[in-house]
Amino acid sequence: MRLVLYSGGMPKENRALDLELLKLIKHKHPSITFIPASSFDAETEFRYFVNHYRRFKVSKFLLLPVDRPIDRTMLELAFKSDIIHLGGGNTYYFLNALRKAGLIPRLQRYVRQGGILAGESAGGIIMTPSIFLAGHPPFDADENYVHLTNLKSLALVPFEFFPHYKKTLRYEKAFITYTRKHKRPLFACPDGAGLVIDDVGLKILGRVTCFCRGQKITLT
Repeated sequence: MRLVLYSGGMPKENRALDLELLKLIKHKHPSITFIPASSFDAETEFRYFVNHYRRFKVSKFLLLPVDRPIDRTMLELAFKSDIIHLGGGNTYYFLNALRKAGLIPRLQRYVRQGGILAGESAGGIIMTPSIFLAGHPPFDADENYVHLTNLKSLALVPFEFFPHYKKTLRYEKAFITYTRKHKRPLFACPDGAGLVIDDVGLKILGRVTCFCRGQKITLT
């Protein structure tokens, strides 16, 4: 299994994560499919995405919005990419669109068969067992305007992921309380930090904090 979970942030902040992502590929000039959280402004996001990864000698790119009709040929090409990258946005909307498009089992199978899956912010949350954390803490939550009730997600990792973490007392108290009720470990990542999972195990990049069973553990 090969996964990279990005919190977000500026390109320079994420250089270490980008290098780890590309190290997972065994050949030069890999192909990447970008799946945005929404088709709204997706072309602009894709231009930034392409310009960013061209610096790393990536030469093949594909854009695959999933909240509008999907061309079957494009879909097959997407799942032949070396990397599929799930973008950031509203987590509820994104999961709902992936489920409606029937791509949850397809993404799970892609990873099981050796594909590399990356996710930024909402895309990272979607790799976990459930997107329940997208609604927490209440002062920093996505709006569930699609009224999604089934929050089960890809379940590729046995922990929870919180992007854009700010090391303040308010967040700390919220996650200590949260993990007293919810038993899975929670990795809280500020922008520029993230997690890399490969066949060896879990690698932590940046100033990540873990909350588990009501305890705070500073990892880096």
